[in-house]
Amino acid sequence: MSTPNILFLMTDQMQGRVLEPDNPCQTPYLDRLAARGVRFRRAYTPNAVCSPARASLMTGLLPHNHGVLFVEHTVDDDQAVLRTQHPHWAERLTEAGYRTGYYGKWHVERSNELSRFGWQEQGKQAMRHDWGSVNFSLERFLESPAGYHPNRFYGVCDQPASERGMGEKTDAALGFLDAAMEDDAPWCCFVSFTEPHDPFYCHEDAFAQYDVDSIPLQPNVHNDLSGQPNLYKRSAQVWSSWTDREHREAAACYYASISEIDQQFGRLLERVERAGQLDNTIVVLTSDHGDFLGAHGLYCKNIGAFEEAYNIPLVVAGPGVAEAAVSDARVGLQDVGQTLLELVGAQPLGQIDGRSFAPVLAGPQDASDYQQGFAEYFGGRYIISQRLLWDGDWKFVHNGFDYDELYNLAADPFEMNNLAQDPAHAERLEAMTRQMWQIVVASGDHSLFNTHYPSMRMAAVGPGKSSY
Repeated sequence: MSTPNILFLMTDQMQGRVLEPDNPCQTPYLDRLAARGVRFRRAYTPNAVCSPARASLMTGLLPHNHGVLFVEHTVDDDQAVLRTQHPHWAERLTEAGYRTGYYGKWHVERSNELSRFGWQEQGKQAMRHDWGSVNFSLERFLESPAGYHPNRFYGVCDQPASERGMGEKTDAALGFLDAAMEDDAPWCCFVSFTEPHDPFYCHEDAFAQYDVDSIPLQPNVHNDLSGQPNLYKRSAQVWSSWTDREHREAAACYYASISEIDQQFGRLLERVERAGQLDNTIVVLTSDHGDFLGAHGLYCKNIGAFEEAYNIPLVVAGPGVAEAAVSDARVGLQDVGQTLLELVGAQPLGQIDGRSFAPVLAGPQDASDYQQGFAEYFGGRYIISQRLLWDGDWKFVHNGFDYDELYNLAADPFEMNNLAQDPAHAERLEAMTRQMWQIVVASGDHSLFNTHYPSMRMAAVGPGKSSY
């Protein structure tokens, strides 16, 4: 068989749980894709903010190593720069003779000069859609607290996806595919949608697929966040007046937006299949991070280290990949590039924070070597610092600004019972804190490791060298 092609499908702010069989979100094409490959239930983002997560995907590095710590459009120029001495996996593909094209949202760094990072062809880099001429039959604004501008948060419009950004991006990607599939060279086509990122907009036909009254509320939607960081409570106040009906409407718009994405991705998959190249194409579906979608009374991401924001969809299908498999391996966005390079026989990225999970794709029933995950958060505008560690069923969050968090995800999948202050779990808290320090030191996160200063001693146990 010839060198495999790569079709990379990316969404923005899509929960991993939407691909679970019992989730109400309707995604027939993505379900079909999962039936052809491996779906990862424990995939995670190394940072639940767009730009840091996307930079980790491209480089295989954790955010503190690639230097993009915040969303690139909110900071000064010197903080929106990706350290270019680290190669991207698209560069490795180009070196291996691939024809590469990128269509849709970039949001990795500010230059938008994708040719610097291995993408030979690119489409328009639209971040937001112009809603000026669109009519809404349903819309909900956030209008409080006083002094903040009104924010249209969800809505149902009369403009079909084919006339909005996702349709335009798909059309551009189809043009690339038609040309690339005529060549003898292998190709890599990356298609990146802005949706379902807030505001949650959808066409009225997609919304009509959902019965709002039957949309289940997340079990933790009314969690009072007792025993959890006070900052989470402050953020939840934004939506504290919402009724259950409004939570359901927001979820219906979010799911309907994903259903529209599904149809556009279906167009791409069908085009490749009609050309007879699908069996020799590795297809990846993922997202940069999730959305709380009402969990704990929260929406969006940023403030809150909960699974709804950190657990992401990840499906891989194609040659050399098991079919109709579900894996509990814990893998992150920083692992994806190295995995693709191994699958196609290209030169690896070298010394990075991520690692290939190609062995899991061939034998997804064995996840024993992939039980640990790690993520970072740098607080954006509020400059708070968090480090997240997963180990098997357990999750630890180091919060220098408030309570630490410790959850048993098997017993408490919706994270409503923080065990960090429970003396019965003090031993596990200390053990996971030590594990966190080991990763921090090994990955060169000096900003956190150098916290021996007396007023910085916030962790249950410090990073003393005796631990290693």
